[in-house]
Amino acid sequence: MTIDLHGRTRRLELADQNLRDFEAVVLDATPDGIVLDRSAFYPGGGGQPADHGTLLWQGVETRIEGVRKGDDLQLIPAEGDPLPPAGTTVRAAVADERRSALMRTHSGLHVLCGVVFRDYGSLVTGGNMDALIVPERGTVGAARMDFNMPEVPPGFRDAVEAACNAEIEADRRIDVRVLPRPEAFAIPDIIRTATNLVPESVTDVRIVDIVGLDTQADGGTHVASTRQIGRLRVAKIESKGRGFRRVRVEICD
Repeated sequence: MTIDLHGRTRRLELADQNLRDFEAVVLDATPDGIVLDRSAFYPGGGGQPADHGTLLWQGVETRIEGVRKGDDLQLIPAEGDPLPPAGTTVRAAVADERRSALMRTHSGLHVLCGVVFRDYGSLVTGGNMDALIVPERGTVGAARMDFNMPEVPPGFRDAVEAACNAEIEADRRIDVRVLPRPEAFAIPDIIRTATNLVPESVTDVRIVDIVGLDTQADGGTHVASTRQIGRLRVAKIESKGRGFRRVRVEICD
């Protein structure tokens, strides 16, 4: 099975991360989930939440509040919303503000990962992100990343924030490509997590490359260059047990 196919659904967002509107045919629809033949809804993974959006069909709207991954990708309809019958052609729209915030936040985490690995040699042990759109603060996303770091070096918070924002201002290109597994794993330090999370069954590996800073296996959606991230603020550093540190960040305009 190719990397852009999940069950019966062709995943459009892997090839075009800016795609927000598309047409698709409904293959199956129940209150538990709607299966389309093609979809640009990111299904979640790697700490990035699933997309939200809408389906329009025959003058009717169905709100989508998430995606469930199983044998098929199932778009989760809002409770009580009408379901398009199998065979219906729908016009789908991914919620743009939320997706854009998550793309900026995900790319910001890769900058953080690259800086901490380069400057301190620490690997990632976990991470999570969410859209946090607070116009009055200029904040679009919030996230956390955990590192295997025995001690917090003096000045770590300010140094990491400054280094991340310098990389963002450098406007580094963010490339995405798919490589055969042996070729992907021949790239030095391609896995930036303490545990390799790429299953053995995966034969083609999607690579996200912040050119000159960070190259790693990743399945999420990203902006095209670091300057599109905006600005990264280190909000808090926490201890998560012996040898582990959590860095909380916000992505701002």
